[in-house]
Amino acid sequence: MQKMAGLLGLRDECGEGTSGAPGLAGSCLADNRLNLDVYPDGCRRFLQLFKEQAGEVVQVEFLRLSSNDCLLDATLGSLPHLKHLKSLVLKGGHARDEFGSYQHGSLTSLPPDFGNLRRLTHLDLSFNRLSTLPSCILHLPSLCVLLVSHNSLVTLPEDFGCLSKLTFFSAMKNQLKHLPQSIGELLMLRDLDLSENALELLPEEVGNLHNCTELDLSGNRLSSIPDSLANLKSLRRLHLHSNLLVTVPASLASLPNLSRLDLQNNCLRAIPAEIQALPFVHVRGNPLGETEPSPQADKSSTRRLQRLFLASGEGSFTVTSEGCRVVLACGIHFYFPPGAASSPVRIYFRSLTPDPQWVKLRHHDVLLSRVLELQPHGVQFQQEVQIWMPYISPQTPHQNEVVVRTFSGQSWSDLRTRVKRKRKSKKCVAHCCVLHFSWFLVVSRLVQNECRVPVEGTLLFSSVDPNIKVIFPPGVTKEPRSVKLQVLPVSAEEIQEITANAGYRASPLLYLSQDSTVDFLKPVRIQLPLPPGVTGLNLDRSRLHILHGDLEGQTWNDITSEVVLELTHLYAVFEVTHFSWYWLWYTTKTYIGGIAKKVYERLRLYQVNFIALQRKKDPEQVLLQCVPKHKVDPVLKKLQDRYRGPEPSDMVEMFEGEQFFAAFERGISIDMDRPDCVDGRLSFIFYSHLKNMKEIYVTSPVDRKGQAVKGQVSFYRGAVPDSIPEDASRRRKGPDSLWLATLPIKLPQLKPRWDEHPGPLNGFSFPPLNLGNAETGYLTQANLLSIARRVGADWQSIGLNLGLTYQQIERIGYNNREDLNKQVLDMLFSWAQQNSEDPDSVSKLITAMKESGRQDIADEVEAIIELGRQKYSESIRRVGLEQESSTEDSAIAM
Repeated sequence: MQKMAGLLGLRDECGEGTSGAPGLAGSCLADNRLNLDVYPDGCRRFLQLFKEQAGEVVQVEFLRLSSNDCLLDATLGSLPHLKHLKSLVLKGGHARDEFGSYQHGSLTSLPPDFGNLRRLTHLDLSFNRLSTLPSCILHLPSLCVLLVSHNSLVTLPEDFGCLSKLTFFSAMKNQLKHLPQSIGELLMLRDLDLSENALELLPEEVGNLHNCTELDLSGNRLSSIPDSLANLKSLRRLHLHSNLLVTVPASLASLPNLSRLDLQNNCLRAIPAEIQALPFVHVRGNPLGETEPSPQADKSSTRRLQRLFLASGEGSFTVTSEGCRVVLACGIHFYFPPGAASSPVRIYFRSLTPDPQWVKLRHHDVLLSRVLELQPHGVQFQQEVQIWMPYISPQTPHQNEVVVRTFSGQSWSDLRTRVKRKRKSKKCVAHCCVLHFSWFLVVSRLVQNECRVPVEGTLLFSSVDPNIKVIFPPGVTKEPRSVKLQVLPVSAEEIQEITANAGYRASPLLYLSQDSTVDFLKPVRIQLPLPPGVTGLNLDRSRLHILHGDLEGQTWNDITSEVVLELTHLYAVFEVTHFSWYWLWYTTKTYIGGIAKKVYERLRLYQVNFIALQRKKDPEQVLLQCVPKHKVDPVLKKLQDRYRGPEPSDMVEMFEGEQFFAAFERGISIDMDRPDCVDGRLSFIFYSHLKNMKEIYVTSPVDRKGQAVKGQVSFYRGAVPDSIPEDASRRRKGPDSLWLATLPIKLPQLKPRWDEHPGPLNGFSFPPLNLGNAETGYLTQANLLSIARRVGADWQSIGLNLGLTYQQIERIGYNNREDLNKQVLDMLFSWAQQNSEDPDSVSKLITAMKESGRQDIADEVEAIIELGRQKYSESIRRVGLEQESSTEDSAIAM
């Protein structure tokens, strides 16, 4: 194989083959293998070699080609000439689309004389575009292994059973609706994978597969399975989860070798007692115990599950033993199955801004949602409650996975999560099941592969890069332990950009962890792909470095001289006894640890810009936002119709979850009572996928009647996060190290406002009023006056969203046609007077502001209400203490 690759490389460099070199082709084909799917032009290389060295090529026994290759069709005609071929791989999935998904290959059929490959035993056509199975496959008498997963097969040939030597067949992820009866003739079949298809029925003949040890029928549409499955005496694992099963035959319990029966996520209301008694049966996600209404029952007597749609401002709902579905205004869904709550329970919820002090993200985690808090904390349900949480789609879906993370009060843990994209809205939703309530959020983490390592040893590989493998030999541990593997791909372009040196090459980053503090008893073998552009032929071993990093990536030690390093054409293999970060580098530098540390740190940083824009209709309304560099232009384009301001700041770098502040300077100030105001500065937390945006109403103590005020807003770093590297922390100390950027803010010359004239409300007279109540928070007349100052020309749309009619809006506009300020006051205070007794008036005002595009005012109202709640709670506690104190004094006096 290596010599063959050398021959191909030599041809590339010379421009033509070296056919004059005697014996060269024979030596390169000594092991009769050609792995050309690792080359982007593998088919071209094959055709060139077949043309120049046909006599040797036809002796090949193992051949791999990529079906993403544009010359695949031209190559297929040559394959039937390889009479000695035993294994052929024509897979797609070697390229990704713009969303990171694997691209299917272009293979739709095979040439008719493909059946002449009489010695072919292994055929892999996965990730292609086959809609029917090519008939020539049925003429392969020696075929033992056939993989056609991830295609578009609707049916299998009726005479599919003629493949009498088939031992392994995988048609996972197709569109199969039924199976031919002849499938029962595959008497040697041991593994059958038909998962994620559209099967509705199984033929009875499936029960004739007496040698079958594993049968995977999960993810289909089966409502029942035939009793003949009880004849599969060799069956060890039966996967039936995620179907529509309403019943399963009790005879399955008699299978002598069965060790796993997965019935999860079906429609089973009852399970035979014989199966329930099996210790290895899994039944979660079924409506067990629910009774189905009789067909003769009166329709009026059947109850539908209650649906609750909660509006913005509502913060609780009640769940009874009958169950319900709940939809929150923010898009979060709940499903409480009947019987989940044994007695009525009041559920309280709220959406919280993540606080890095307790929302601890791991390295390379990305936060995709706000924090959902559900109370009472720790309440236990009798059945699992399902939660659907919307989230912002991550930008690296191929190397990351989305999970729901929950806080137990002591630590965060990840829940088993399923994700989907809604068809109409295109929004992403994360789905999980829980038995208790606490805090929940959605994060994107590095794809995590895990396994249980038994005493006998096992193999673990990465689903991100299957070339990365960890081999655990027999006797590696006394007790079984769990091992997790994560991979961070690093492109050559990223390394070159960070180091400014094209000579550095590195493999993907590998992170290994385990649930035991004890090292392994025997060395564990790790296989890593060689860095891009490096092969076993052109490798200089002195330039290859294996780096071991600590858990935080703070130190990277070169362990090349400490391990036994084996090299193949494509991989480096070495052995370790403890787990952490491992990284393979190729460079002329002797000391590489410092460079690796710099690259690792930069991989965790985001390049961002700050923007400060003022509303065109109201320059005192300022929008501040921290935007990742690649999103700046789309954000500005979206805001340009309503806002104006200076160019974005220069680029700076920030960590996920890092705090920063915005300070208004040079004659500009803000309301210091805002909950997010710390020492006169606005507090922000940077999360790359969330909106790091606030709209602020600014004022100036300077007299603006004569001239405009030219001020500025400056951005500063907050406290150094605990998790950032030591070097980065050191650089952020000093008098000027916290400053990030400064942008100008200009307030125009001030026009006279209504609150500068005598009289209660510039000619309007209303009795004192308060919206809301003391417990939930008041909006006073002074608060409404402050809000009115900021409404401006949006007063008509706000009025309509508050419920005023068009006639009322027109009358207010006509009666105050010479004065915009009076129009705003008349609209707002007239509405407030009419709704002063309505307990939901404040939530209606917040909703109207949001629907009118004035999120800034909605945020201010919510801040005022939150501050009012806090003051009310403090006063209650203070009064309570005073009462206790006076009682104690009276007792002493007596």
